[in-house]
Amino acid sequence: MFNDTLLTAVEDELERRAWRLRFSDELEARFEADTQRKRSRSLVVAGLISAVIYCVFLINDYSFRPDSFTTALILRIGVMLPIGLPILWWVYRGVPPALRETLMASTVIVATVVSCLIFVSSSVAYSYLDVFSFGLILLVGNIVYSLRFSYACVSSAISIFIILGFVLHYEPMPPEVKRLAIFTIIAQALFTLMANYRFERSERTSYLHVLKEKLRAGYYFQDNQKLTQMSVTDSLTNLANRRQFDAVFPVRWQEAADKGLCLGLMVIDIDHFKAYNDYYGHPQGDVCLQQVAKAMQANSRDSDLVVRFGGEEFLVLMTNATPETAIPAAERIRCSVEALGIPNHGSSAHSVVTISIGIALLRPAVGLTPTDLLLKADEALYEAKRQGRNRIRKASVVDLPSADDAVGGLGVSAR
Repeated sequence: MFNDTLLTAVEDELERRAWRLRFSDELEARFEADTQRKRSRSLVVAGLISAVIYCVFLINDYSFRPDSFTTALILRIGVMLPIGLPILWWVYRGVPPALRETLMASTVIVATVVSCLIFVSSSVAYSYLDVFSFGLILLVGNIVYSLRFSYACVSSAISIFIILGFVLHYEPMPPEVKRLAIFTIIAQALFTLMANYRFERSERTSYLHVLKEKLRAGYYFQDNQKLTQMSVTDSLTNLANRRQFDAVFPVRWQEAADKGLCLGLMVIDIDHFKAYNDYYGHPQGDVCLQQVAKAMQANSRDSDLVVRFGGEEFLVLMTNATPETAIPAAERIRCSVEALGIPNHGSSAHSVVTISIGIALLRPAVGLTPTDLLLKADEALYEAKRQGRNRIRKASVVDLPSADDAVGGLGVSAR
């Protein structure tokens, strides 16, 4: 997760956020995408619990206003549930955030209308006291649902106007009780809206902090990856370094042992490199190393590990190697370096940079170790050097099919 723009947006929001809730467009979209599934499920659970409690109020209707119980039953079960349950299903299945909040806010408004209709349908004395329970509907929308603040404000305002329309024209209710009921409902709306605002602000602030830490953790992970890569990579040639070779070699050895395959190793040395450095200087010597390394990497298989072992010495670790594949591969590398045509006047006036290669192939077995393969390849390299450089020598290993010891470049004189 590496996004400089997003991290900047998060930090800006944390610095400048005061009372406003909505984020910048990009961050708001990210917030909704990250929280939508969890929020939809929590809304559905809250809606189902509220629906059950809303229907349980039938007990109150039966005992408090028996004259209108049938009306209450029809309105709560026959109207509210057929509207509310499909809305919960749509929200559960997933709808856009604006539609989700609108649908859930509509259940608050419908519940208010239904409650008011039940309230005015009764002529029983003191049935108007039921108005004081209407604040529970606002509590559900603003706290239990925890609608987004703007939707909570709109649904609360509409619900209050609906309640006012019914209460103000309900004659059996004394004016003093009307005033108290209206004041109580408005106060409940304001208090629950304050809590709703704090809930959403806290949710959004927490989200910003968590997202910021996730983004930073992503950068830390990226930095660690870079450091890890740097620790196993030669900084001059970008090849694997000895540390990486030491870690990979035993693993490749074990893999070859498990599969019964041969493991191959080339030990490569640049001929007369000290003379090159003395004549051209170390900066030019570094350029030479880079060119040679690039040629070796380009002419090796993707599965081979090309290593700068130290100084002007390189290794190529080959998996599933045979004389028929390893020797041509070594010759290809030797020719590619010679073809660079890098002058080496430190050696002679007409000399170019060349390499000598020692090859060893070994099938891992009991009593053998990775060091045996490295020693065999190193011995082959010294033999190539001794016989004139710019050539390839293959170590003789009893466990492998026979092959010519000297191949490619054997007729080339030392440069």
